[in-house]
Amino acid sequence: MTNIQLNVLFKKMQKDDKKEVLMFHVLSDELPHADELLKLPGTIAILKVQDQEGVGAEFVSIQRDDKKTVLKFNVKRDSKKVYELYKFAGNNVKLEIQQSQMSIDEFYETEEDEESEEESPIDQMSMDEVNQQSNEIE
Repeated sequence: MTNIQLNVLFKKMQKDDKKEVLMFHVLSDELPHADELLKLPGTIAILKVQDQEGVGAEFVSIQRDDKKTVLKFNVKRDSKKVYELYKFAGNNVKLEIQQSQMSIDEFYETEEDEESEEESPIDQMSMDEVNQQSNEIE
């Protein structure tokens, strides 16, 4: 699939429990790349806003009415790339959408894996080390 490039209004960015909800409005009667875009909801896409590094997102929905087309995405909240997007919210931006090969399950599994791999202080013992020491003491 080719990259889809659109000029859009970055309407809002809203925090949810574990994700950020991004909404973009295409303010035009015509929707460029409409056929390709209509196939994407329910998949994972790579979003690039302006010249920022791409961020993975679930393409949640596309809604059209007489005045605009609304593109809605869910992005992992803990991604450092997400915080860079805040400065663009409320502005007209260049949005690039590329379909990812990742499934929705894989996308959300990586979030859980990252959360479970919390860093511990350098001088903190692991459970294996504690068990080994207790065995040596006995």
